[in-house]
Amino acid sequence: MFTDNYLVYGLGFLAQLLFSARMLVQWILSEKAKKVVSPLLYWQLSIVAAIIMFFYGWLRNDFAIILGQSITYFIYIYNLKLLKSWRKLSIPFRILIYLIPLFIVLYALVNYSANIQRLFHNKDIPLMLLLWGAAGQIVFTLRFIYQWFSSRKVQESVLPLGFWLISLTGSFMIISYAVYRRDPVLFIGQIFGAAIYSRNIWLSRNKEMVQTNVKE
Repeated sequence: MFTDNYLVYGLGFLAQLLFSARMLVQWILSEKAKKVVSPLLYWQLSIVAAIIMFFYGWLRNDFAIILGQSITYFIYIYNLKLLKSWRKLSIPFRILIYLIPLFIVLYALVNYSANIQRLFHNKDIPLMLLLWGAAGQIVFTLRFIYQWFSSRKVQESVLPLGFWLISLTGSFMIISYAVYRRDPVLFIGQIFGAAIYSRNIWLSRNKEMVQTNVKE
């Protein structure tokens, strides 16, 4: 049992390591450019980490985690397309990325009754806690819906101020969920992320103030 938990947490920490790496890359490049940027590596790491994190959530019987990764998956792909990088990936790899969600849905349908029981009637996650965690994941992933609309408007991959404000709000909700859930993977990953979200908010606000002063 201990070994199984060790492997599950190892999988979760690997996903969070990749999520943190994407934020670190984005932060370093933004500091260098003195503005918020949307680098290609950010989205490449995102899609790999999302796949791993989904399986972590599944092994932890945690619907909140699964929901969060499911919402953002195809937005990562969309940003790779905007950055003209999607078609540079091999065709088999692109097909595999598209098929992974299909396999997951089919598996969930085949074992529908058992999966409903393990995800929504988990004695380790009271219903109110599950709803709070799910709400946190929804708020957290709404940032990518916002980012998607913002990117569609300008037809390029951007990370606007609203993205970081929503990120920070969702992050605090997930941190509180992680504390009650006693989930070190979520807690450590979100604490690291919250610091970078705050820094990007400052960079975005600073850029807006400079642009306002220039216009005046």
